[in-house]
Amino acid sequence: MRAATEAPGRYPDPAVIALDPRFEKLVLPLAAVERLASGCRWAEGPVWFGDGRYLLWSDVPNDRIMRWDEITQQAHVWRPAAGHANGNTRDRQGRLVTCEHLGRRVTRTEHDGRITVLADHYGGKRLNSPNDVVVKSDGSIWFTDPPFGIVGYYQGEKAEQELPAGIYRIDPDSGEVALMCDTVNGPNGLAFSPDERRLYVIESRARPRNVLVFDVAADGRALGPSRVLFDAADGTPDGFRVDVEGNLWCGWGMGSAELDGVRVYSPAGELLGRIALPERCANLCFGGKHRNRLFMASCTSIYSLFVNTQGAPGG
Repeated sequence: MRAATEAPGRYPDPAVIALDPRFEKLVLPLAAVERLASGCRWAEGPVWFGDGRYLLWSDVPNDRIMRWDEITQQAHVWRPAAGHANGNTRDRQGRLVTCEHLGRRVTRTEHDGRITVLADHYGGKRLNSPNDVVVKSDGSIWFTDPPFGIVGYYQGEKAEQELPAGIYRIDPDSGEVALMCDTVNGPNGLAFSPDERRLYVIESRARPRNVLVFDVAADGRALGPSRVLFDAADGTPDGFRVDVEGNLWCGWGMGSAELDGVRVYSPAGELLGRIALPERCANLCFGGKHRNRLFMASCTSIYSLFVNTQGAPGG
């Protein structure tokens, strides 16, 4: 793995494009996109560890989790055999929670390095290939389970699908795995609104692809019917995170180079602006000392951009 830190070219960065005046308040004129690392085959699931000042992310086809250190500015392999890990997040105790394609499971890395399996079956059947994951303030873990990692041998191993694609919740006390929804066509990235009253999910196998929104029950244990927040037209949204103002920062790409990067939407689904990248962006997270640095996992590379907002907790 090689480090690929590149200094910004100029300020303001022409790759940061406002399409609505509201976007100008979310970005900084004296910040630009930087490439921090390269050499991956398919970078996914970035997660920030502020206590150690480092970023972890998955390189799915290469079956490894990578680490970039803010202090040394270097990247290296952190976990060389990662079960074809995809999405990552941290729980409210600061432990790494990972979706693994190979084991068809969700795991937690304990503080001493031990790995605990949180979910690998539902109703006596194996999960498909858990994809993305978030943690709610009550400690419950929510994840999507499409079959993307079992359709071939590139991001996992080919296997039979035993369950419909679904959205699941792991109870923080009992560890019970509950199916929250199985009607989304290819559930992918997911995130809660800052007040956790809404859950957003990317429906990645619809045509056009949709970003859906669900109302969350007051006790946090059920979802209302889904509705379309917006459709992606020719684009392909993948993973995303929400800032403290409720805006959705979505990894984007495919179709044409003009679509590659990040698109930012208001809580009402209005396109505010975009960040153009030389590669399709799969997923992203907020990090840095003040959660105001956007880390973008984009095909072969990791990029970053300081912004004028902060990521909401739980992503």
